[in-house]
Amino acid sequence: MIEHDFDLPHPVRPYPKLIINAAITGMIPAKKDTPHVPVTVQEIIDDAHRCCRAGASIIHIHARDKNGLPTSDKKVYAEIIEGIRQRCPDVIICASASGRRENAFEKRADVLNLEGTAKPDMASLTLGSLNFLKDTSINSPEVIEKLAIKMRENSIVPELEIFDTGMINAAKMLVRKGILQKPFYCNLLLGLPFTASATLFDIACMVNELPGEFHWAAAGIGKFQLNMNIAAIIMGGHVRVGIEDNIYYDNEREILATNEMLIKRIVRIAAEIGREIATSSQARQILGLNSSSSGDVKNDYKWAMQESNLRPAD
Repeated sequence: MIEHDFDLPHPVRPYPKLIINAAITGMIPAKKDTPHVPVTVQEIIDDAHRCCRAGASIIHIHARDKNGLPTSDKKVYAEIIEGIRQRCPDVIICASASGRRENAFEKRADVLNLEGTAKPDMASLTLGSLNFLKDTSINSPEVIEKLAIKMRENSIVPELEIFDTGMINAAKMLVRKGILQKPFYCNLLLGLPFTASATLFDIACMVNELPGEFHWAAAGIGKFQLNMNIAAIIMGGHVRVGIEDNIYYDNEREILATNEMLIKRIVRIAAEIGREIATSSQARQILGLNSSSSGDVKNDYKWAMQESNLRPAD
């Protein structure tokens, strides 16, 4: 008897393991906004370790200088990356190459020159310019291509940052030109005033536009974080979550979140619909990344489910 795969909807078709991408610092949150944002090298390392134990398999990092301001200095990135690797040997580390505060290619590409244990597995690549409330992230076509080529030459996988469907078109163009090559991973970031809205319609349209070989995660900015995370879990995508996108745990903005709290909530929600959380080594296999080390850090994400009397997925 011949069996046919009609691409049945989830959960009739089994869900893939859920990859949690923890955006733990960002460029904007400061200690005056929340005491929970990690800004020093040691704070970022410690918080990354807590996130790994809670269930994160990707750590998306931004570096800060001694004054707590964003920096592209590869020496600071090296300290952070090596420190995280010592505590979480197999976690996937993504370093920011953002154009929000720094437009010069040389500075944005500095982190891409790291080698050995300091080398990131991935680096962010925003596929177009966009406006935030008070500033603009400048990403010219020339710089986007130069960063993508530098990443490819140094065997660093781009973490494609996509804020609207036009950026999906840009990704397709770069694939056609051979500048972007497998593996493909992107974050769909919704909810900014000047980009795609954070609605189910918008996320469905964006996912529908993605090439089939693209792995994707969804993030919502501010109050939209949890809604977009839940949508991604239901749709079979992955999740980006963290203080970078929302410093609050609740919509009333009364509870300041920790990154660990946000991850544990995702784990509990995923458990309700039977999605198991991917370990770092499993995430590497799903995304087609090389193994980084001898194995995963001990993952305690089952704690979150036990707190809610939920049973982990078998």
